[in-house]
Amino acid sequence: MSELLLIVVGIAVVLAIAYAAFNFFTVKKMEEGTERMQEIGSAIRTGANAFINYEYKIVAIIGAVVAVVVLVIISWQAAIAFLMGAIMSAAAGYVGMKIATYCNVRVTNKARESRDLGKTLKVAFKGGSVMGLCVAGFALLGAVLVYLIFGLGAGQIAAITNHTAESAKNFIGLPTNFTMTLSGYALGCSIIAMFNRVGGGIYTKAADMGADLVGKTEEHIPEDDPRNPATIADNVGDNVGDVAGLGSDLLESYVGAILSAVMLAGELFMHNLVGEAKFLSSLMLFPLVFAGCGLLACIIGISYIVLKPNLSKNVHMELNIATWISAGVTVVAGIILSIFMFKDVGSGVGDIDNIQFKLIGFRLGAFSPWLAAVMGIVAGIVIGIISEYYTSYDYKPTKGIAESSKEGPALTVTQGLATGMISCMLPVIVLAVAIFGSYAVAGMYGVACAAFGMLSFVAATVSVDTYGPISDNAGGIAEMSYLDDEVREITDKLDSVGNTTAAIGKGFAIGSAAFAALSLMTSYLFAFQEINFIEQLILNLINPMTLCGALCGAALPYMFSGMLINAVAKAARKMVEEVRRQFNEIEGLREGKVLPDYKTCIEISSSGALKEMRIPCIMCILFPLVTGFIFGPMFVGGVLMGATISAIMLAIFCGNSGGAWDNAKKYIESGGVEGQSKGSPAHDASVVGDTVGDPLKDTVGPSLDILIKIMSTISLATVVVFSQYNLFDSCGWADALGLNWHFFG
Repeated sequence: MSELLLIVVGIAVVLAIAYAAFNFFTVKKMEEGTERMQEIGSAIRTGANAFINYEYKIVAIIGAVVAVVVLVIISWQAAIAFLMGAIMSAAAGYVGMKIATYCNVRVTNKARESRDLGKTLKVAFKGGSVMGLCVAGFALLGAVLVYLIFGLGAGQIAAITNHTAESAKNFIGLPTNFTMTLSGYALGCSIIAMFNRVGGGIYTKAADMGADLVGKTEEHIPEDDPRNPATIADNVGDNVGDVAGLGSDLLESYVGAILSAVMLAGELFMHNLVGEAKFLSSLMLFPLVFAGCGLLACIIGISYIVLKPNLSKNVHMELNIATWISAGVTVVAGIILSIFMFKDVGSGVGDIDNIQFKLIGFRLGAFSPWLAAVMGIVAGIVIGIISEYYTSYDYKPTKGIAESSKEGPALTVTQGLATGMISCMLPVIVLAVAIFGSYAVAGMYGVACAAFGMLSFVAATVSVDTYGPISDNAGGIAEMSYLDDEVREITDKLDSVGNTTAAIGKGFAIGSAAFAALSLMTSYLFAFQEINFIEQLILNLINPMTLCGALCGAALPYMFSGMLINAVAKAARKMVEEVRRQFNEIEGLREGKVLPDYKTCIEISSSGALKEMRIPCIMCILFPLVTGFIFGPMFVGGVLMGATISAIMLAIFCGNSGGAWDNAKKYIESGGVEGQSKGSPAHDASVVGDTVGDPLKDTVGPSLDILIKIMSTISLATVVVFSQYNLFDSCGWADALGLNWHFFG
């Protein structure tokens, strides 16, 4: 059965990648427009290529060092899987960036030629679909290869079922197994995602803030006016941050969600909570096959927009329909899959007497994993709706921020902060209900099911997300090419909806991170404890070592976020100085008689991003390792718990407040506030709010969900080592102080 199911996943992967290739070349064949449009599109493409190529050289060096460490302290299998994950994540980001730099100018040209919102939407979405399909396709391709090569081919799954997994040793004599190999693959995806998100986020926000603070508020020129020296750098940043960074980020979230369930299944079997090898096979395959069904569903949903002859002018509705189709088909396919894979274990719904179901926590028989996954899907959709409410200018919170801008930037910032903080409560309640519900129907495995359920139609959500920055770029090209206002109105409408869909996508990412982190935490505790019942799995907060770890972990996301904001501020400060210098020193620039020096601004963003991204990224990799080898696994367990809780709140706050500030500005620009428009005092105040929110929503917020999973993955992969070799344990300090980490009661 396993071979047949993997063939289904393989078919989904091949179809997705082929569909992405078809859309890529279809978009590339379209006309680019006027000579001026072609020049600007080429400049953006050249800048984006230069940055990502240099960034990948730096990441390759760091990745090679990490791979060697993984090889030595974990296993050679994990090291190879790590490289596979890094390649898949890097490839998704690179392909997405390439199509975005080809598609942006073609979207502008379609708006110029057709003057039709629906036709322009189709081009932008077709470009975004390349990224969406590649994210899911590459992620699943790598996961299936790891499963086939190491799980089946190298016999690591058979070693688990034969209870000989612990006999396999690494170079330092510690046991290694399939769970650790999967951790290597997830870790490779996470590290690339972190560098892409952080590096791209610093780049794009430094350019964006520099362009806005001088161009809009001081010179009172339009956002993408060709006289603004930072405007090309700003458009380059959209591609390296909001596209390449987004793709690697969601791929990492997708992989983490799927593999957290596979790894947990292995740990449950090794601790006698799963008794039959056939049941284990179903538990390990279900996440992969469910994701494959979701990918096929996304192909159908994406085709709705790509193949529909005439799209309406209601952009949000069309995008929502594509997403709903993807989610709906996934749900239907999931129930069929769940019954097919688990029907032989028990006798049907409600068969709680079956020993296998009782051990794993399945309370609704074969329907349990499906229902848990559906809870994740529903939770993701509800969180998306909540994010839309707090970030879209169709609703009261963002309108309130726009109205407050009439009183100046201080109240704009204050109102935005309040909105972001208030917006944290409802998504967290939804997460809590989904976690409790998924655990109630399918135990801890159910929580993992909710994680991959939430991201099972990630190809559709990423397609919708990516179309946003493509449309933003298209608007910039229209402005810089001196096209008429009607073209810019079309691209601005697409961009505005894109801001809201981006906030929704970030909600999915952080929500799935919470589920996946809890699942990984369970596997982490299993990894160094001899536990034969799930009830014994306790992380004791009364233990001072765990409590101290939780406090440090809760502070870590704030330190990480502060470092990123500082990095953006440093680069933005240099950008502001350069833009001011050019306006003051280049004669005729204000009058539009000469063009500015775009290249210097691109270099400032590039050097700032590449320099500042290293320390935050390396810190999140080293923190659990260093503390683990000093204080031991209970301290790290506390760190993971504290960091997860803290980062969830902070990420929701950053994403929603930043999105609300951005759309409040656009609401004023669209004439939503009576008596106010571009260049008015209220608009100037809203620009300040937007620049405050820029690093929050596009640098800090998206990086926090990666922070959670990268720390959890590293901890899970290395806990076998530092549970045996840590300073406190080796020196006897834990026993002397009564802090022995073996105490759970």
